[in-house]
Amino acid sequence: MSKPSRQTRNEKDSMGTVPVPRNMYYGAQTQRALENFPISGFRIPPPMVRSLGLIKWAASGVNQELGLLNRQISRAIRKASWEVVQGQWDDQFVVDIFQTGSGTSTNMNANEIIANRSIELLGGKMGSKSPVHPNDHVNLGQSSNDVFPSAIRMASLEGIQRDLLPALKRLKQSLQRKSRQFDRIIKIGRTHLMDATPIRLGQEFGGYARQIELAIQRIEGCRNSLSELPLGGTAVGTGINTHPRFARKVITQINRQMRMRFREASNHFEAQGAQDALVEASGALRVLAVSLLKISNDIRWLNSGPRSGIGEILLPEVQPGSSIMPGKVNPVIAESVCQVAVQVMGNDTVIALGGQSGNFELNVMLPVMAHNLLQSIHLLSQAVTNLTDRCISGIQASRERCHSLTEKSLAMCTALTPLIGYDAATEIAQEAYQTGRTVREVMEKRKILPSPLLNQILDPRKMT
Repeated sequence: MSKPSRQTRNEKDSMGTVPVPRNMYYGAQTQRALENFPISGFRIPPPMVRSLGLIKWAASGVNQELGLLNRQISRAIRKASWEVVQGQWDDQFVVDIFQTGSGTSTNMNANEIIANRSIELLGGKMGSKSPVHPNDHVNLGQSSNDVFPSAIRMASLEGIQRDLLPALKRLKQSLQRKSRQFDRIIKIGRTHLMDATPIRLGQEFGGYARQIELAIQRIEGCRNSLSELPLGGTAVGTGINTHPRFARKVITQINRQMRMRFREASNHFEAQGAQDALVEASGALRVLAVSLLKISNDIRWLNSGPRSGIGEILLPEVQPGSSIMPGKVNPVIAESVCQVAVQVMGNDTVIALGGQSGNFELNVMLPVMAHNLLQSIHLLSQAVTNLTDRCISGIQASRERCHSLTEKSLAMCTALTPLIGYDAATEIAQEAYQTGRTVREVMEKRKILPSPLLNQILDPRKMT
C-alpha cells in the first residue's frame, strides 16, 4: 500500500484549497473526508471498489456514445476506471466506512482518483481538473445517491452468485452424501437433550442437508430485488441532469462485463429512499447463519467425548486442542463456523437498523450497510467452504456407540405402549432405570410378551 508522501500539491474544491500528498491520486474532497472521519480504519471493501470502477467505466463510454463526452476524455476515463476495476488503485480508496451516510465521500474518492489518473494519462497536471474534471466528466449523469447503492447491490449479488451459492451447494451435496452413507446406522433420537425414540443417523444428516437446501432457495430469492439498480435516479430519484437512456445503456455494459442480469429500478424513489433489498438479503443470510449454528453445534455434541460424551460421530482431527492436556482434540472447525454465524447475526441487526434510516428520498446508512452485508457474504462463503472441506466430508460414524446407546435407551418403551399401555410401559422404564438394565432385559425377565414378538417390537430400525 502506498504511503502518503510528505510532499504535497494543492487541490481546490468548493470550500477552498487543500494540501494533498503528491503521490496520491485522490483530491481535495477525499483529503477532507480522510481528516473528518478518523473512526475505524475500515475501508470500502475491494468488491465494492470494483463495482464503483465498473460504473464509472460504463458511464464514460455511454456518455461518449450519447454525445456528452469527447472521445479523448472518455477513453482516458475508461482506462483509468478499468484500472480501478482490476484493483490497481485499491490503496487509494482511503475513506473510512463511518462517513457521510450517502457514501458521497467514497464516490468522490473514486471520481478524483479516476480524474487525476486520466489527467496523467493525457499528459496533464494532476490536481488541475483539466482536461478531466471529477464531477463534470467522471461523475457525468450520476449522483452519489444512485451510484453508491447501485455498487452495493452489484458487489453483493456478485459475491452471492460467485462465492456463496457455489459453496452452499457443495455443503448440501456433502451432507447428502453423509445422509446416504449413514442411512443404515441406527442411533437414539434426542428431544430436550434427553433420550427419545430411535432414528437413523442418515435421517439426522438429511435434515441438515435440507436446511442448507432451503437456505439456498431463500438466498436465490433475493436476486430479483438486488438486481434492480438505482442508476439513473441521480440525486432524489427524478433523474435530473442525466440522459433518459443513460441508465439502461450503462446497465447493459455492466451486464456484459459481469455476466449478470441487472436492470434499472422500476421505481427510483423506492430504490434510493429505501434499502429494503439489502435488508431482505441480509435477512436470508441471517437464516443461513442460524442453520449453520444449529448444524455446527449438533455435530459438536454428537462428537463429544471421546470417552465421556455422546461420541456417535467422529470429526476429522485437524489440530491439537489444548496447551495443557496432551492428546486432546477439539471440534475447532465447527467452533469457527459458530463464531461466523453470530457475527453475521450481529451484522444483520446493523443492516436492519440501517434500513430504517431511509429518510424521505435517501437512506443515510449506506456505507455501514455495505460493510456489514459484504462482510457477511464473505465470511459465510469462506466458513461454509471450510466446513465442507475440513469437517463434513471427513465425518465418520461410530456404529458401536450408536448401537449401544440405542439399546440402553429408556425411550425404547415407546414401542411397547400400543401393546401393554402407557402406564405399564412407564413401569418398565422406571425399573430399567433403577436397576441399570435395558428395557429388553426387563421385559424378558417379566415375560410379558413372547421373545419373538418382543424382539420384533423392540427392533429399533422399525421405529425409524
